[in-house]
Amino acid sequence: MADLTDFYFYEPTAGHGLPYDPFKAIAAPRPIGWISTVDRQGRINLAPYSFYNALGDKPPIVGFSSGGRKDSIRNIEETGEFVANFATKALAEAMNQSSAAVAPDVDEMALADLTPAPCRIVAAPRVAESPAALECKLLQIVHLHDLNGNPLEQYVAIGQVVGVHIANAYLKDGIFDLVAAQPIMRAGYVADYVEIGNSFKMVRPKV
Repeated sequence: MADLTDFYFYEPTAGHGLPYDPFKAIAAPRPIGWISTVDRQGRINLAPYSFYNALGDKPPIVGFSSGGRKDSIRNIEETGEFVANFATKALAEAMNQSSAAVAPDVDEMALADLTPAPCRIVAAPRVAESPAALECKLLQIVHLHDLNGNPLEQYVAIGQVVGVHIANAYLKDGIFDLVAAQPIMRAGYVADYVEIGNSFKMVRPKV
């Protein structure tokens, strides 16, 4: 068993002093925000973001953070909409392909040989091959600042979910079968991903 009395400590502003930054491995695993958008001209953009998660459930709210004001952020600023597509092990290669740094007029869905499917409420398409997708309307984009008030090249897009798509094949007795869907998650460092494994249930204690 690990010795939990012996700790390595560092302050991020002074550097971690390790071969690789451990932060992304500690704040893990993280679901992939596979974000599809369109610009004013209707051109499709698709990109994965490893800093993504649910932020609330009544109403459902999701958010993702972009390192730099990338195409996804610019498109969301223009249209006020985006789609969060569910990234799976079967779609891992396509998801990775869509992360390529290409010009704004390049359609990453076509680049990754994926099929755009129309959404019901937002203009951006969802990934047809994905077992689930969340249509979102923008609540706000937050330009992050550090403790000294200095602006960072980090932008957080927060959206309210206005439509949910679930492939019926993954609904079992009214429950989304997460194990069957095989989501992949970022697990830190440059190319580390994990898939869902054993799960267990816990009941919240009654006071």
